[in-house]
This record gives sequence, C-alpha cells and structure tokens, in this order.
Amino acid sequence: MTERTRLSVFITTYNNDRTLAACLESVKWADEIVMLDSFSTDATLTIGQRYGARITQHEFMGYGPQKQMALAATTHDWVLLLDADEALSPALQAEIRQLLQTGPVAEGYEIPRQEQMFWRMYNPATRMNHYLRLFDKRRGNVDDMPIHAAPKVQGRIARLKGPLYHYGETDIHTKVEKVNAYSTGLVADKIKKQRWGVPLIMLFYPPLFFIRSYLFKRNFLNGWAGFINSAVAAFYVFLKYAKLYEYQQFTKYGTRLLPEGAPPLPSQHQAGSTHKT
Repeated sequence: MTERTRLSVFITTYNNDRTLAACLESVKWADEIVMLDSFSTDATLTIGQRYGARITQHEFMGYGPQKQMALAATTHDWVLLLDADEALSPALQAEIRQLLQTGPVAEGYEIPRQEQMFWRMYNPATRMNHYLRLFDKRRGNVDDMPIHAAPKVQGRIARLKGPLYHYGETDIHTKVEKVNAYSTGLVADKIKKQRWGVPLIMLFYPPLFFIRSYLFKRNFLNGWAGFINSAVAAFYVFLKYAKLYEYQQFTKYGTRLLPEGAPPLPSQHQAGSTHKT
C-alpha cells in the first residue's frame, strides 16, 4: 500500500486574529502548520499556538521574501500556501485529503477562490480566479513580486474543484484601503518593466476591466455587491497606472511646476510598500 503523502501548510501572519482561527481550523488535520509572524500585537500568536502551529517571527521583508522564508521552514515536500484570511471549504478539505491518500499526479494544483464580497459571498456561478497553492516544493518556490507573490512550479499544473474561501474584503472601506496600498506597492515593479503609453492605459483599460469583471466574470450574479466590486476593481487598475504616471511626472519635473518656495515634495511618489499578510 502506498504511503500517504505528508503535507505542510505555511502561512505568514501579522495581526490576523479576526480570521486566523477559521484558517487554522480548516487545516488542523495537516501534518504540519508553519507560521511566520511579523511581530503581531494581537491574539494571532495565541491562536496559532492553540492549533499547534510551529511559529517563528521575522520582521516583514516584503510578500515574496516573507512567504519564501515560511516555505523554507517546512519539513515535508508537499506544501499548501494559505493567507491568514483564507480557509479551505469542506469540499476542498476532502479533495486534498483524498489526493494525499492516493498520491499527487501533478507537480502543482490550482484552487478556485470564492471571495467574500462585502456583505455576501460570491455566487457559486461567478467565474472564480484560480491560484496555485498546493505544490511539490522540490519543483518550485515563491516568486519575489512586491505584492501578489505566488508559487512558481516546474512541471504539470492541475486544478482542484473545491473552493478556497477568502474573507479578505469584509466591507468597502477595507477593499478601497487594500487597492490603495497595493497599487502603491506595485509602482516599483512597473517602473522596472518600463511601461509605455501610460496615459492611454489609464483612459481605456479601467472601463474594459470593469466590463470583464462585471459581465464576463459574471459579477452581475452578485447583485449590487458585484457592481460595486467591479467598479472598485476597475479603480484599482486605474490607480496602478495613475501612480506610475505620477512617479514619471515627479521624476521629469521635480518642483518646476510648483510655485517658488513651495514645501518639499513628499516621498509618496516614490515606490512604496505595504504590510498586510
């Protein structure tokens, strides 16, 4: 009889006591839970200890490096990356446990993510995004993207059916705060890629993104929550390029377009970072 594949779950945390218990409850059956914490000041560590997580702490280094450090601390070859505001649905738990019992046939598995959208969850018929989260760490690692760091795997990628619940956007205020912080954090990456035609992208891409989100991803099934979410998502893609354009203008003109004696420019136009696990 084939021995069951063992699984390590790795999570980065920072003041996540609101959602962490649901996250860890959904993976308490795993062979190992590794938490890398950025010196939380709430009950995050207490919750992790309650679920038997192996906890280490390190100051926040950026999303990619932080997740890669957590990955390096795992002891099993097969790993599952979770954010602290995510939880496995019962269907996904059963699917992963069955996969571990029979043995994986791919090097990595993408999982559909069902989002909390303000006051409701996604309608199951909404087109969900799929994320690579379950993989053989001998064939991959986590990239160094400043915000949306994700695993990269050499080999075959398959898809699981059960959804991953995401409790990250509990209200519109939280959503807008997140897109503002994320769009700032992505400026440095876009500077490296030397984007051209930024004004045209600002003009045409956001409305196209809204149509893609609201119609093609079927967000209209989520009522007014879906409309609001699609509008904020379009604003997010606008902000990414607006902030890149702002950076370019600050670099080009400095203070020459301001009155003589104006206060020094703030450092906000420099590529920033955000800390939210």
